[in-house]
Amino acid sequence: MSSPMMLVARREITTQLRTKAFVISLVVTVVIMAGLSFAPRLLGGPDSFKLGTVNSQQLPLKAAAPDTEFAWRAFPDREAAKTALLDGDVDAVLVDGTKVLTDGQIDSQLGVLLQSVNREVRLGAAGVNIPPLEMESVGADTRYEAARAGIATVLVVLLFMLVIGQAMMVAMGVVEEKGSRIVEILFSSLRPWQLLGGKIIGLGVIGIINLVVTLAAGIAAAFVSGLAMDFPPGMPVIVAWVMVWFVLGYAFYATMAASLASLVSRQEEVGNTLTPMTMLIMVTYLVGFFAVQEPTGTLAQIVSMVPPFSSIVMPVRLAAADVPFWQVGLSAVLMVAAVVGMLAIGAKVYERAVLRTGAKVKLGDVLRAK
Repeated sequence: MSSPMMLVARREITTQLRTKAFVISLVVTVVIMAGLSFAPRLLGGPDSFKLGTVNSQQLPLKAAAPDTEFAWRAFPDREAAKTALLDGDVDAVLVDGTKVLTDGQIDSQLGVLLQSVNREVRLGAAGVNIPPLEMESVGADTRYEAARAGIATVLVVLLFMLVIGQAMMVAMGVVEEKGSRIVEILFSSLRPWQLLGGKIIGLGVIGIINLVVTLAAGIAAAFVSGLAMDFPPGMPVIVAWVMVWFVLGYAFYATMAASLASLVSRQEEVGNTLTPMTMLIMVTYLVGFFAVQEPTGTLAQIVSMVPPFSSIVMPVRLAAADVPFWQVGLSAVLMVAAVVGMLAIGAKVYERAVLRTGAKVKLGDVLRAK
């Protein structure tokens, strides 16, 4: 940890952690993420629900949701309940006090109410912990469809904000050091690649801290609100892949941002010189939203394999649907290759341009220079 590059990284980390802007932005992001987990309960769903029972007692849902109407109907057996569900006569049926039958995805508000009230009733009666109600769709198996789409949508926004935000921080830092000419002093004891690498690593750690805290807040709030009961299987795997793809996407775009920013000497010029990068991220962002709706579509599959679009589109596909492992592996390999290529080109541009002050340096001239 005492290498020059790690010292630069440590400086970036400690400097950012001490700023009020970092703390405020992190708190705001956490509050927003936690709020999203309570949104289904706060915003509510329909004002009334039609429910059925098979060998079960009615749950006192009215006490938990006094502004919502509940109409109960008893069925003699499961088949009769299934027919009523498929005909649209009821929204859900409680079977044997342990299972809820639905036709497709259950309304989020109703699902939370059934789980929470059932837990309270059975805890009060037995005094022991009990398993949650099992949700079963008698129609199309779309139990996790809405939850997957919601998680994928949040990921699109979160990854976009973190990647572009951290890349912009790298760019602004490069221009600040170049404009103040402090970079000339730093180069007396550091090599260009050490300074660039340390800056990217340090601000990348800040991005990971943001991502981990935000995801933890969202997941914790989901458990408190009851929304976590709708989470699809394999959430730890999804979270792990999100971390991997964030690191890959950040490494690519941060290197691009640093190399482009090294071409200018004034911070007011950063926006224009980063236009290619911001346009690329915006296209990735829009395709990511499309992938939420059609995660198994041809376009989503192709784009999720092509770097750097894959850095956002692939984790979105992983959250929204089941993706073959070979596609994930191939996409990751291609993205790693793209990061390595960008690091090689970006480091060369940075080294050749960061000491040229004054007018904007042309990228073509830098690449042709020897």
